Amino acid sequence: MSIVEMKVPVIGESISEVTLSQWLKADGEYVKIDEPICEFESDKATLEFPAEASGKLIYVAAEEDDLEIGALVAKIDTSVAAPAGSETPAAPAAKAEAPKVEAPSAPVAAPATASYATGHPSPAAAKIMRESGVDAANVTGTGVDGRITKEDAQKAVTAPAAAAPKATPVAATVPVAGARTSRREKMSRMRRTIATRLVSAKNNTAMLTTFNEVDLSQLMAMRKKYQEKFVEKNGVKLGFMSLFLKACSNALQSMPAVNAQIDGNEIIYHDFVDISVAISTPTGLVVPPVKNVESKSFAEIEKEIKVLAGKAREGSLTLDEMKGGTFTVTNGGVFGSLVSTPIINEPQSAILGMHTIKERPIAVDGKVEIRPMMWLALSYDHRVIDGSTSVTFLVKVKEQLEDPYTLMMDL
Repeated sequence: MSIVEMKVPVIGESISEVTLSQWLKADGEYVKIDEPICEFESDKATLEFPAEASGKLIYVAAEEDDLEIGALVAKIDTSVAAPAGSETPAAPAAKAEAPKVEAPSAPVAAPATASYATGHPSPAAAKIMRESGVDAANVTGTGVDGRITKEDAQKAVTAPAAAAPKATPVAATVPVAGARTSRREKMSRMRRTIATRLVSAKNNTAMLTTFNEVDLSQLMAMRKKYQEKFVEKNGVKLGFMSLFLKACSNALQSMPAVNAQIDGNEIIYHDFVDISVAISTPTGLVVPPVKNVESKSFAEIEKEIKVLAGKAREGSLTLDEMKGGTFTVTNGGVFGSLVSTPIINEPQSAILGMHTIKERPIAVDGKVEIRPMMWLALSYDHRVIDGSTSVTFLVKVKEQLEDPYTLMMDL
C-alpha cells in the first residue's frame, strides 16, 4: 500500500488556521490528481484543496474541524486503481455526443485534447454549480481541454431557471405562521474573524467619530453631464466611489496622520494611499484595498472596484487582493443608512462612512433650497489623530466633493 498524506498547505503569512468547510469527494471515493477534494475557509477567503495524487480518498479530518497549517486532512491510497469506466478518455467521449447536431467534427477533435480537465469545473465554476445544484455532467466546458469555466456554469444556472419553477422547494422552507421554532448554526470562520476584529477595534483603540454633511448637487450635475462621454471612452460608469476615494486620497496626502497606523510604540506613516473598500457578500463583509489611489485615474479606480466587488461576491478574492490598506471607505447608503458610526478597520487609524443621499431644505445665500445632502462620518483612533486633524480632514473631503472641479484638477 502506498499512502500520500494530504496536509493543510501554507496559505498566507497571516493565516495559521483554517476550517474544513465541506468535503467535495466522498470518503473511499477514487479521486484524480489535482481534483478538488474539499474546501477550506480561512479568515479572508474560501479555498479549494486539490488532490496531490490519484487513488482512494481516506478521510482523517471532519467537516467543521478547525485545522492548523500542516495538520493532516486526508490520505490517498495510490495503490487503488481507477474503477472501470472512469478512465480519463471516457469523460470526453460522453461529452462529444452533445455537439453532434451542430458540429459533427467535434467528436473527432475531442480525444486530441482529452485530459483530466475535460468536464471538470474551475474553482469559481464549481462554487456556482454547487450553490445552484447543477450537475457537471450536464454542462459542456468551453475552456482549455474542455474545462468548465465560470461563464459555462453561469449559463447552465440561468438556462434551466426559466423552465424549472422552484415553487415547491421554496414553500417547503417557509416557516409555519405562529410556530416557535429555532435553529443553531456554527459561525463561519469569516464571521468569527469579523466579530473578533470588531471587538478588538472597540477595546483597543481610542475611537471617536466626527460628522459633517456634504451638498452633492454640483457633483451629481457633473456626473450627469459627462457620464455618457466617460462611459464611451472608458467602458465603465463614473460612480460615486471613485470620486470619494480620490477626494480622500488628496486629503490623506496632505494629512499623513490620518493615513498612519500604530505599531507598538511607533507610528508608521505611509507615502502611498491604499484605500480598502467595504463590500457586502453573502458570507460577510470584506474590505479589499484599491492600491495606490493617489496615482490612479477615476476610470482605473472604477474598473478596479468593479473587479474586486465581482470577485468578492463570487468568493474568488485571492489573499494578495485582501492584504494591506491604509484607510477604509464604507458606504452604508446603498442599504438606506442615513447616519452611522463605522468601526475602524485595524490596524488602520480611520474609516470614512458614506450614507444615503436625501433631498433636504438647507440655507443657501439667505434662501431655503432643496439640495441632495449626505452625512459623512469619520471614525478615528484618537491615539494617532487629534480632534482638530479629524475635523480638518473631513472638511477637506467635503470641500472637494462640493466643488468637484477642484477634485478633477487635484487642487
